[in-house]
Amino acid sequence: ETRGLVLQWAVFISSILYVKKREHTKREWKEEKRLARHLQKEAQSQHNNSEFTEDQKKTIAKIATCLELRSAALQSTQSQDEFKLEDLKKLEPILKNILTYNKEFPFDVQPVPLRKILAPGEEEHLEFEEDDEEGGAGAGSPDSFPARVPGTLLPRLPSEPGMTLLTINIEKIGLKDAGQCIDPYITVSVKDLNGIDLTPVQDTPVALRKEDTYVHFNVDIEIQKHVEKLTKGAAIFFEFKHYKPKKRFTSTKCFAFMEMDEIKPGAIVIELYKKPTDFKRKKLQLLTKKPLYLHLHQTLHKE
Repeated sequence: ETRGLVLQWAVFISSILYVKKREHTKREWKEEKRLARHLQKEAQSQHNNSEFTEDQKKTIAKIATCLELRSAALQSTQSQDEFKLEDLKKLEPILKNILTYNKEFPFDVQPVPLRKILAPGEEEHLEFEEDDEEGGAGAGSPDSFPARVPGTLLPRLPSEPGMTLLTINIEKIGLKDAGQCIDPYITVSVKDLNGIDLTPVQDTPVALRKEDTYVHFNVDIEIQKHVEKLTKGAAIFFEFKHYKPKKRFTSTKCFAFMEMDEIKPGAIVIELYKKPTDFKRKKLQLLTKKPLYLHLHQTLHKE
């Protein structure tokens, strides 16, 4: 029964992923990801009654990784480094003969583990990611963490007479490879000059959509402290994070920040900086020379 289910999942995913980009709907994308997770779960099952050998589990896990890459390629507006339809077709004989397949896997990919879920704000150093932005020196970044479930947004604080609350709508972020980002979300934090948290850390849900060079969020963040109570020199940080299947962790791609004198009603566009996130704001490097920014809209609430 288990074998049959895995084969059904694999065939169904492959049939969905053969569609052209224009025909690729949001519903199909969600179904692909759900089914790919089932493959990963079966591949990593530890129970003794599994009907698959360890080698078969590894192959299934690699197939799941390929399906995630294909799903990301279908959403991408870029043409480079995609997992192409021709690549996907190479998986077909493996899918059909998973129980007897004993050849070398056709792609150099690693199984994607089931992602560890951490509490909001909890961070754990995993491994380093090479700097893949233009002009980067290839230095490793310690700012990479296991994925936690995005969407830990908090409600607006109760109003107080004479005090101001701030709502920030994160509209979109401009990135040259926006379409290739998997499960992108933004971590928002408020830090003092020493990089110490002044409010709870919040994560946005995964982005709504990706178009051209933009990742769209359109999500409200309620800053968890009255503006008048923020210490002098404080700043609001926005860390853009995305999942890296080949490296198997969620990584911070870039960051931006707003200082206190920038808190004003209306739209604001702020610059993007290279990781690792510099909460003390002492060694800042722009991410790119291109006109790509984080687009925000601020609303102030005062009684």
